[in-house]
Amino acid sequence: MRMGKIRVQIKAPFGEIVVEGDNAQEILSMLKMVPPEFMSAISELISAKLTPPIKTQLDGIVELTTEGPIITTREKLTHYEAIGLVLFASDKKTSTATRINRLLASSGIRSMVPARLNEMTKRGIVFKPDPAKPEFRLTTQGERWLEEEVLTKVRGATG
Repeated sequence: MRMGKIRVQIKAPFGEIVVEGDNAQEILSMLKMVPPEFMSAISELISAKLTPPIKTQLDGIVELTTEGPIITTREKLTHYEAIGLVLFASDKKTSTATRINRLLASSGIRSMVPARLNEMTKRGIVFKPDPAKPEFRLTTQGERWLEEEVLTKVRGATG
């Protein structure tokens, strides 16, 4: 008796990858042939095509200056939202507590940034890509929160 095909569906941030084979070994060998950078490369390509440029998304909310992103919206933001917006608009969505503090001060916002970043880490909004360095980066969950909740709230108030 011959078994049917085996189909594996892998959920990815950009959609789904489907791998089909006659047996488990065939699927495993196919997956092993996929280069490690494939997922991140395809994810970046797709998100670049689907996501409007950050500058457009943040128009009227954050101004990108040579110093870094400065919050310009008059909408009342929580400290978490303000820190999130600065990170979202920062290069590689990464920054240090010191730099975020300086940018928030330039935006007229006073916050205990290290304490808020610690709480945001516990909530899964930010993480430290390298524990030895003082940099924080938005998680995928953090980016989604900013795009779906924070930017929607701020745009609703200004637009």
